Amino acid sequence: MPIVSSVPYQPLVDGRQSERAMMVRRGVQRLVTAQAAVSLPEIALASGRRADLICLTEKGEIWIVEIKTSIEDFRVDRKWPEYRQHCDRLFFATHPGVPLDIFPQDCGLILSDGYGGELLREAPEHRLAPAARKAVTLRFARLAATRLMQAEWAANPFMTGVREA
Repeated sequence: MPIVSSVPYQPLVDGRQSERAMMVRRGVQRLVTAQAAVSLPEIALASGRRADLICLTEKGEIWIVEIKTSIEDFRVDRKWPEYRQHCDRLFFATHPGVPLDIFPQDCGLILSDGYGGELLREAPEHRLAPAARKAVTLRFARLAATRLMQAEWAANPFMTGVREA
């Protein structure tokens, strides 16, 4: 069954992401893919928070990338420290129009222009406990499988009602 469909269905665009955030995300995804990691956007975590991007490396490391598109976007967000309980490394990603000195030094930093990204600062490692790693990895796998199924079924109007894992 083909993954490409002629039906305009965008399960990952829910109206919360600005065009600029989508551009930053695309560049980050290209960067992590070049590093042999895989990524999924917009994942609900066990804490109820939603990560902008979760990456799974070849070694099984879990990274969370929080996308910020403006100074105000960063200032109003106080939830990002909670993401540390769900990943081995925490990064911020932004674009060239945002001053880089606003981001905390104890997080990684990625600069993205939509065509690619550059890792400006490596994120310090804070290893997940085995049970937390298993839970996040299972959530990642189930969501990836669900989204693949949704993409395959998008062309068939009789295959509706599948919810994300």
